[in-house]
Amino acid sequence: YFIAARVRRFGQFTVPDILEARYNQWARLLGTITTIIAFVTIVSYQFRGGGWLINIISEGSISEQTAIRFAAIFVVLYTLLAGMLSLAYIDVINGVVILGGVFLALPFLIKHAGGIATIAQNVTPRENWFFGNMSVKEAVGYFIPTFLLALGSGTMYQRFFSAKNENEARRSVIGWVIGVILIGIALQSMAVIGSSMFKGLDENTSGKIILFAAHEGVPIIIGCFLMASIAAIIISTANSFLLVPATNIMRDIVQRFFKPDMKDKTIVLWSRIVVVILGGCAYSLLSFFPRVLHAAYAAYTVYGAGITPALVATFFWKRATPLAGTLSIGAGMIVTVAWEIAKKIMGGFPLGMPAIYPALVCSLLLLFIVSYMGKPPEESKWKPFFS
Repeated sequence: YFIAARVRRFGQFTVPDILEARYNQWARLLGTITTIIAFVTIVSYQFRGGGWLINIISEGSISEQTAIRFAAIFVVLYTLLAGMLSLAYIDVINGVVILGGVFLALPFLIKHAGGIATIAQNVTPRENWFFGNMSVKEAVGYFIPTFLLALGSGTMYQRFFSAKNENEARRSVIGWVIGVILIGIALQSMAVIGSSMFKGLDENTSGKIILFAAHEGVPIIIGCFLMASIAAIIISTANSFLLVPATNIMRDIVQRFFKPDMKDKTIVLWSRIVVVILGGCAYSLLSFFPRVLHAAYAAYTVYGAGITPALVATFFWKRATPLAGTLSIGAGMIVTVAWEIAKKIMGGFPLGMPAIYPALVCSLLLLFIVSYMGKPPEESKWKPFFS
């Protein structure tokens, strides 16, 4: 809410633009690389979700692996053919389809499960009423990356910039928060109801619980609408999270550092080639992250610890220096990637500690210590963000 007006007033369109204006070109480069890593990881589990959807709709006649390949190919081709136009049109209908499908399905799902009392009896007992079966360290470790990703999301900043004025930008935050809370409660309710209906699922299958509920827990018409809602979420997310890093690579790396005179047609052509390459990278990550939750956690952490501290400091801390901001971004990104690789090798997080803790601590320490050790930044660096 407090950032929205300043972003709208400042007028830069992307997060890398903001990072370069406040810090330097290397902050922009590291921010771009961090965004690419995070967004491609997010695309990978959209492919998996799309494959699950196809597999369940086909009632197993299309194997899960084949379905995932179909989903990946469809998303990449859709992104290539539709480009930015796909984002413009799909964003308009997505909100209505998603909210409508989820809220329409809930009453039928509750009835099919036998009512609230039956659901409460069948839900797996939890050790803690608030954290469930997670420890406080684990629960907070999931909350912080999600919070930081939302706070530093590039798409959110672009929407602030698109607002007519500062007041409208602030109001959009209120609407966004209300919408996220409503859809979050609805989806979590579906998951809880589904868990009471489909018991004994293993760790990997439990991620499909909402799909099972949509397929078997509601009347067929409602189920079709809900499946369409899920498909809309998957396609729009994968589509936008392929386009953004492809554009980042061409605009913030290739054009910015190597070919500043590159023509628009050439950029568009190469952006589409990059979309295919990134789609291949996202598909390859499926073997690195066997569970959707693991991939989501890694993506949220690398972005939240890498970009968000330096980005928030841009608008609220005049003392942040260009070197400190750059090192903060690099530290958050590198520590997260190293921690995830170590987790893969060791079969669990080093020291039993989620990556967000060391990554965020390193990012914040470098931001503050290096800023205070160096000279204060020139007024021209911070003034546009505070005027």
